[in-house]
Amino acid sequence: MRLELVKDWMSRDVITAVPTMGLLEADALLKEHQIRRLPVLENGRLVGIVTYGDIREARLSDATALSTWEMNYLLASLKLAAVMTKEPVSISPAATIGEAADLMLTHRISGLPVVDVEGTLVGIITESDIFRMVAHQWRQTQEDTSTKPYTHYEGD
Repeated sequence: MRLELVKDWMSRDVITAVPTMGLLEADALLKEHQIRRLPVLENGRLVGIVTYGDIREARLSDATALSTWEMNYLLASLKLAAVMTKEPVSISPAATIGEAADLMLTHRISGLPVVDVEGTLVGIITESDIFRMVAHQWRQTQEDTSTKPYTHYEGD
């Protein structure tokens, strides 16, 4: 099996946001494109990331004394800069999938912005991309009947 690189499995057409984008606009963008995270760029550089969970947590509790109108006004005025994760963990396109998976596990996150040496966003790698790679490799072994399955133990 060849060493798999982030650049070969990342998504390249990334939907992005800016820090001044409104929370409701970002929520609509996530839903429209059926994605769970938005890298936040300022002057072309990655400055943050906002996830569906960040937006959900920013919404006010139903237990608030505010009226629906007041809640909607507050949500409409909230900008991504207030809820995004600043300086998110990122990875190089030349990194291995193993390195990406290890970073995600270590930081308990489900995706990484991919940035080049200049800090420019070039893609995003997610758990789904890694699962797609694993499934692709599994399918290839199913087609090659001469391949003996790998086992990490001795026996049967």
